[in-house]
Amino acid sequence: MTEVQTQANERTIPAWNDAELGGLHQNDEKATKVQAMFNAIARSYDLNNRVHSMWRDVAWRKFAVKKARVQAGDRVLDVACGTGDLTQAFAKGSRASEVIGVDFTLGMLEIADYKKEGLHAALGARISYEQGDAMDLRFEDSSFDVVSIAFGIRNVQEPSKAIAEFYRVLKPSGRLVILEFDTPSNPLVRWFNGFYCGTIMPRTATWIARDTSGAYKYLPRSVSSFMSREEMVGSLESVGFGEIGVRGLSLGICACYSAVKV
Repeated sequence: MTEVQTQANERTIPAWNDAELGGLHQNDEKATKVQAMFNAIARSYDLNNRVHSMWRDVAWRKFAVKKARVQAGDRVLDVACGTGDLTQAFAKGSRASEVIGVDFTLGMLEIADYKKEGLHAALGARISYEQGDAMDLRFEDSSFDVVSIAFGIRNVQEPSKAIAEFYRVLKPSGRLVILEFDTPSNPLVRWFNGFYCGTIMPRTATWIARDTSGAYKYLPRSVSSFMSREEMVGSLESVGFGEIGVRGLSLGICACYSAVKV
């Protein structure tokens, strides 16, 4: 079967059914299902991100770049890079010498590569993309100054393994930045966000993507059932990260975690 046929099948065969969504983070086939799901929605992924975040996702990524405190000559690894938005933000918004984007899904990387072609040659030369697994990065120990992951840690089969890998590939004093959706503390904002993400967004995003994979049923459920802020901080501490901070963005809809390898 060709890659085109495989991706066509992934657009028509549901990756997730309703029965599986109850325990999605414990599903032994989570990684394979997530890969199929993102292959199915890759072409409309950026549009849905912009529309359904009301363009706030652009500001969240800019904040993450600022929080990473990239210095001239730094090497940056953007894990679960998807279509390359944060990878490009690092290249555009810092003086990093190299920004490598890694993703599990070829369909997303194809879009990232296409977007890279539209960049100025000097900017594009600092960016490269490759397929890889967040839980088993190919890079040597202590080889990056910054590691980032935006809205991807909850999609990893075992997030604790990925966090341990981030620690391993970072240099001493290297910085980790994680963007992830969060549960707002304000009851009114929490209610509205839950209604929007649980009822409106799945319908409109599915329509935009013409999706039959179940992606936009999975995505809001994956947020509401993922680890809390306290659990994320504990996971970072357990592998040795220090100077851990959490900043809520957009009324707590998104959280930006920062940590340093000590």
